[in-house]
Amino acid sequence: MGKDYYKILGIEKNASKDEIKRAFRKLAHEYHPDKGGDEAKFKEINEAYQVLSDDNKKSQYDQFGSTFDQSGQGGFGGFNGFQGFGGQGINVDDLGDMFGSFFSGFQGSGKQSRAHTQGQHIQVDVQLTFKEAIFGTEKEINVTKNNNCERCGGIGAEPGTVMKQCDSCSGSGIKEKIQQTILGAIKTRVSCDECIGRGEIAKTKCSTCRGSGIEYKRKSLRVDIPPGVENGMKIRVRGQGESIGASGMPGDLYVVLHVKSDQRFERIGDDIYSQHKIGFTQAALGDNVEVETLEGKVRLKIPAGTQSGDKLRLRNKGVPVSRGRGDQIVIMQVITPIKISRKERKLLEELDLKIE
Repeated sequence: MGKDYYKILGIEKNASKDEIKRAFRKLAHEYHPDKGGDEAKFKEINEAYQVLSDDNKKSQYDQFGSTFDQSGQGGFGGFNGFQGFGGQGINVDDLGDMFGSFFSGFQGSGKQSRAHTQGQHIQVDVQLTFKEAIFGTEKEINVTKNNNCERCGGIGAEPGTVMKQCDSCSGSGIKEKIQQTILGAIKTRVSCDECIGRGEIAKTKCSTCRGSGIEYKRKSLRVDIPPGVENGMKIRVRGQGESIGASGMPGDLYVVLHVKSDQRFERIGDDIYSQHKIGFTQAALGDNVEVETLEGKVRLKIPAGTQSGDKLRLRNKGVPVSRGRGDQIVIMQVITPIKISRKERKLLEELDLKIE
């Protein structure tokens, strides 16, 4: 069969179109040359995706393999919709959003646009107490990562010096490459490796970052945690991920929240549940007791005849929400005395409280 396209993408032969697409996206991001990946491997991944994502090509490949004659209409080079320049290949700009993050496209008239890239997203874990998750808080996060160089502001040039046009790409920030594949010649547009897609380079490189526009160091930032968050939620902080200097936008920082449990309280939706123990006499006659809330102790009226398991409501003591606050539900636990005095036993016998 020649090349095993399924093995190249790491998928089964019965993989769905969505699975094929996801596998390609993952591998393409990993091996793309602009991200420091293996160009030969990227070409192979691209070649496999072009065949397996097209029903007709996939059918031909499954039947004949990758060595099937490409010169005729039955081969991979003769399918409709893939006639690029001169009828001999593919213009990757016609492949839609699949390559949107890698290549700059035509702008209607064929005019080139500068390639824009983004730094990698990063993720950090943050621990919250139960109370912090309910009412919100502010957390200081320390992340060691690539940041814009403070000396040059991320442009890579020594302060006070000027930038000059990149001779390699004539200031466009883009280079065109022609790759030979089983589908024919594929014309691609990639970021210029000299200016990293900026179209200009520093006449005098920054003495701190040596022209990269990047410093790898520890950075502290404060992140607002809104009220009402739950365990496992993520907060996106735009622009606080990995920096790639002036060649593109920094990635984002994702803060994953881990909420510690509290033995006193449990959250269910917008309400907070707790338990409170009362004695047999308090349950029978009623009482006014102090119960714990997240904001301190408050008074709660116990009605006469309260049974174990009854739920009493404290209004607006729950989770803050857009329309106000949830409630706190206090579950009564009536405790039956284990040891009683003779006098107490006699009084209870006189009451003779039996349920028939």
